[in-house]
Amino acid sequence: MKHKIGIRYEDKYLMERRVALVPAHVRQLVKKGIELQVVPSGKRVFKDEEYRQAGAVLREEPLDADVILGVKEMPIDYFNAHKTYIFFSHTIKGQSYNMPLLRNMMEHKINLIDYERIVDAQNRRLIFFGRFAGLAGMINSLWSLGQRMNKKGVNTPFLKLKQTHHYDSLEEAKIAVSAVGQEIALHGLSKGMAPVVVGITGYGNVSKGAQEILGLLPVIEISLADLLKLEKQENLPANVVYKVVFEEKHLGRPKEIGKKFDLQEYYQYPERFEGTFEQYLPHLTVLMNCMYWDDRYPRIVTKDYLEILWKNGNLKLEVIGDVTCDPDGSVEITHAGTAIEYPVFVYHPQTRKPVMGFDGEGVLVMAVDILPSELPRESSQAFSDALIKFLPGLLEADFEVPFDRLQIPDPLKKAMILYHGALTSDYKYLEKYLNQ
Repeated sequence: MKHKIGIRYEDKYLMERRVALVPAHVRQLVKKGIELQVVPSGKRVFKDEEYRQAGAVLREEPLDADVILGVKEMPIDYFNAHKTYIFFSHTIKGQSYNMPLLRNMMEHKINLIDYERIVDAQNRRLIFFGRFAGLAGMINSLWSLGQRMNKKGVNTPFLKLKQTHHYDSLEEAKIAVSAVGQEIALHGLSKGMAPVVVGITGYGNVSKGAQEILGLLPVIEISLADLLKLEKQENLPANVVYKVVFEEKHLGRPKEIGKKFDLQEYYQYPERFEGTFEQYLPHLTVLMNCMYWDDRYPRIVTKDYLEILWKNGNLKLEVIGDVTCDPDGSVEITHAGTAIEYPVFVYHPQTRKPVMGFDGEGVLVMAVDILPSELPRESSQAFSDALIKFLPGLLEADFEVPFDRLQIPDPLKKAMILYHGALTSDYKYLEKYLNQ
């Protein structure tokens, strides 16, 4: 039986304040006779003293625990052989920037469990920060819209909002957004700005979080057909914000003429489809990108199409909140994720160059890579609530047996990318990325 769990110091981002396990759950494990080792941190949202009072042992690296928890990627050469590490490795898509990390973990013969792959029998994620990414992403995008319009000489109620991490809590942020909503309902938006249309891709946890915040404004949800003819309508009310949600069937169509869209075919054979999203782009004020994407699927925003819109004077789009944050991904102009302290850049469609900040011609992109860390206390609590359920079963496991005989909770076993440094059967496909 494993008796020690370690919680490491998050060092990838300056403002990463989340933790995988909160003090209240540490206390529960300590009462069961498990030693919790916590690396001190001056930036973590839960203070060192809170962990000490919960019964944790504060100690510097390296930890000698058998199971070590983190949130974001751990640095190369951090690992000790045959220990179990649980974190977001960002390797399951074969991400080229993390293949050196995966190779290093293999060389160190570790066990790697990735939170992103802890799923149930229906492939639904069980431990996630997604809702909080959507919450913070929408708050940041509405704040960005206010700042961006102000730079253009247009005063809007959104200018009263702050970046998410400047609020003391999610509740405080919601109160601020609700106040903006009340002002829009009472006084409306300027004629030069209305109609404001927010498009949201996806309908999972991230999208639900974004819609939760947007719902604090006076929102009217419209169909895609209504979106395409919205601006042609006369006497549109200026005291509402329009919302449209895009599903997979709105993003692509079969290349075969006359064939109907089939969701399972789209998932299994995306190469049979071509992108159709760009027809909606000229009608959006804000695009919230909240969907899963990998490079098998069509992009939704391309550099080429933005340049066409720009040259033709048809670029209504002011802000892209790229919560998905895949570099050079579904939103091609997201060349890299941004940091909390430098959250936005403006992309010029003709020069194809980004400039950090709110100034400049083009489209503003908010692509903070660690959005849930802007709501660190609430997001850590929710994450820990889900994780704690799996730890007792993990601690009881015998890691000396072959993988097929390893007895750990099924969702954890599905999420085990490496066992003693070797790719498990579900992740053998990563070999082709390792060898590129």
